[in-house]
Amino acid sequence: MSQPPFCWPVRVYWEDTDAGGVVYHAGYVCFLERARTEWLRAKGIVQSRLAAEHGVVFVVYGMQLRFLKPARLDDLLAVSVLPGSVRRASLLIEQSIRDAAGLELCLATVEVACVRAEDFRPCPIPEDLRKEMHV
Repeated sequence: MSQPPFCWPVRVYWEDTDAGGVVYHAGYVCFLERARTEWLRAKGIVQSRLAAEHGVVFVVYGMQLRFLKPARLDDLLAVSVLPGSVRRASLLIEQSIRDAAGLELCLATVEVACVRAEDFRPCPIPEDLRKEMHV
């Protein structure tokens, strides 16, 4: 049985919008990043300690976005994180951004790589981190 996705609430502020009052396309990437960070934090993984304790960091090396509907100023959004397939040194994450009515606004597939903090070369995801992430 699979777990439900992790969800993180995000409010749309002036700084997130363009001249038309809708979220600027790059703003969605920030929302997605915040949700992935909070998903890890909810699992007990603090990214600022990964390098010190494990000698690794996670980096985004690929992202596919599909913009379906605009988000607007003051909207309350729910950004989901659902870990998918895992390889030795990478993880595929499915994400979505929905409005308060549950309407999908943006879909994302994010490829995240585990790299050594010292030289940013790919390395295996440490087993204890895999267990904490439940992937």
